[in-house]
Amino acid sequence: MSRAVEESNRAMLRARDAMDRAYAELLDIPALARIAHVSEAHFIRTFRATFGETPHRYLQRRRVERAMYLLAQTDRDVTEVCFAVGFNSLGTFSRTFRQIVGESPTEYRRRRVPTDVPACFAKAWMRPSSFG
Repeated sequence: MSRAVEESNRAMLRARDAMDRAYAELLDIPALARIAHVSEAHFIRTFRATFGETPHRYLQRRRVERAMYLLAQTDRDVTEVCFAVGFNSLGTFSRTFRQIVGESPTEYRRRRVPTDVPACFAKAWMRPSSFG
């Protein structure tokens, strides 16, 4: 691996780490590109080439993963969960959740994982994949 590719990967990792830390906040491409020290267009292209999905899709998936945890482990309303993970619209949250998980947030909550399953297995089994 060349030094340039390694530096590019580190920059993308810095931006992805920022997304992981602040997934519930309003994050935009210009701010993430500044973290990676690249232009906005270059950031989107390089992020997708590095991680296999666009920054927007990664952030949506990260928010849905957190929502899955909150729906399974708390009794908070779906609307509360929606806003807690960074979505601004219940409709967008429900549509995105269904696209990624395959069922609505309410259906997902009804189908909770049995408590006698070790958490590491449940997390691995329930983690949404962007690869189909």
